[in-house]
Amino acid sequence: MITVTTEATATAGTLEHLSDEGVSIWLDDLSRKRIESGNLAGLIANKHVVGVTTNPSIFQAAIGSGEGYEEQLADLAVRGVTVDEAVRMMTTADVRAAADILRPVYDATDGRDGRVSIEVNPRLAHETAATIAEARQLAWLVDRPNVMIKIPATRAGLPAITEVIGQGISVNVTLIFSLERYREVMDAYLSGLEKAAAKGLDLSAIHSVASFFVSRVDTEIDKRLTAIGTGEALALKGRAALANARLAYEAYEEVFEGDRWIALTGARANKQRPLWASTGVKDPAYKATLYVDELVAPGTVNTMPEATLNATADQGEITGDTVTGGYAQARADLAAVETLGISYDEVVTRLEDEGVAKFEVAWQDLLNAVKKSLSSKQGS
Repeated sequence: MITVTTEATATAGTLEHLSDEGVSIWLDDLSRKRIESGNLAGLIANKHVVGVTTNPSIFQAAIGSGEGYEEQLADLAVRGVTVDEAVRMMTTADVRAAADILRPVYDATDGRDGRVSIEVNPRLAHETAATIAEARQLAWLVDRPNVMIKIPATRAGLPAITEVIGQGISVNVTLIFSLERYREVMDAYLSGLEKAAAKGLDLSAIHSVASFFVSRVDTEIDKRLTAIGTGEALALKGRAALANARLAYEAYEEVFEGDRWIALTGARANKQRPLWASTGVKDPAYKATLYVDELVAPGTVNTMPEATLNATADQGEITGDTVTGGYAQARADLAAVETLGISYDEVVTRLEDEGVAKFEVAWQDLLNAVKKSLSSKQGS
């Protein structure tokens, strides 16, 4: 039985304001302990959380600790399942439980929120057919209407996005760093909706978000600006990520006001919302809520680690739309970075490659931890 931990709702005033500005707050974390303790239900009730995202690193931290998974691990060990199957049984169980907790939000928002995301095996990031098959399998295993399957925005991921959307499965496109790739992602989504429409599927039941990563852009570009070391370079620190995200929102507005989108609205299609990911600051010199306060725009999602969520509740400054009026400055900031010899294209390509690699490492670490646990229980 899940017991909800109550807490004062006064601190949620800023979060309520953020929600009122059209930003959906999703938690970027999940664990068995968070589910069974009532923590997730409490965040939904008291801190305006209306969705959950997961990734291989999150599951590696949760399951790798073993806390809350002992009984299931023992059952899996007795059955003699493979390590890969054990990991999938545990991760999908957590996502299914979280989806059930969020089901009232899903129902109240007609499927817009109340979503829980689970990612395809990161080792398949460069394999289109395998990604499609994995997405179908995950949707079947979780078996909840409010699940979203995360597919990385790699070159091989783009046709997979189209095919999976075309089969009526809702998708969270992850690891987007570049504006060019983001436009390709939106194109893949529209192509998927067109395929679904041709099959006679109900487009109103298909939802998608595009996870545009934020803080990692500053981490990489700030490092290069620091190395240059001039006053002009140092003045640009902490501005590239926000500029990149704001121009992504401009691209979103263009695509979802265009003729191709308008042709789908009669079939009650849903826009693919921009989701700000990697919103916890990496540089302690920056305000903890930088990537929340400065990326407020209607029709967006901000997925936050709990530390960022709490910081926003305590010290966030929500002053209305902080995105759409900043396109000219955003272009100027990125142009200034390029002028200093920092290649935007090289940076975003590196970040995509590193993002996939980090998730692969986290996934392997998770497999290793589960293998060790299974072996110890089989031998006991």
